[in-house]
Amino acid sequence: MNAWVIEAENLTKTYKMGAVEVHALCGLSVKIARGEIVAIMGPSGSGKSTLMNILGCLDRPTSGEYILDGERVSKLKDDQLAAIRNRKVGFVFQSFNLLPRATALANVELPLRYSREKKDCRSLAQQALESVGLDDRMHHRPNELSGGQQQRVAIARALVNEPAIIFADEPTGNLDSKSGEEIMNILLDLNTTHDTTLIIVTHDPEIAERTKRIIHILDGVVEGEEMKEISY
Repeated sequence: MNAWVIEAENLTKTYKMGAVEVHALCGLSVKIARGEIVAIMGPSGSGKSTLMNILGCLDRPTSGEYILDGERVSKLKDDQLAAIRNRKVGFVFQSFNLLPRATALANVELPLRYSREKKDCRSLAQQALESVGLDDRMHHRPNELSGGQQQRVAIARALVNEPAIIFADEPTGNLDSKSGEEIMNILLDLNTTHDTTLIIVTHDPEIAERTKRIIHILDGVVEGEEMKEISY
């Protein structure tokens, strides 16, 4: 098995806004090992969100090579990207992105419903919710849950397909400090118990300090990296 879950080489991304071209990524290269915990940091407009969208198969680079978990994905069509995204990637967003009229259980089942593999959706979704401590909130809708509980539902949804990698985009940004600490502990525990690769996009240096590597992005390239020895 390849030690690298992410191999990106010379990624560029150019957006056209009328007659103006915006260069969001400018030959960025990065490798992330299987089971690693990484923070991606950078100021607004640095390219970190564009990078996450490409690494998470939500978008394609203008040029460059991207290999995700052994598969070359940089030139795939939208339906092919969607299939790989469903199998290999989980997302946790700052705004939770839950279906408001669906229960926690139905929200977590959603990725399984889109999967081509036949699975016991209900049972797997229940197990995922239990793993984040929400076994007593499965039939509640998002407006009946606290912000921290909604983010736990989002984490359960991200992990239900046992993805190779989870992207967390400012996962504690809408939470109070106590709930944010609980969410970070859950995410870090996923790495410990499932060896899930965890990539956190954040502005918060305290969050970044809990990861094992910080990748600093500026003007569409990697400006620098920090490695840390941390035990959990």
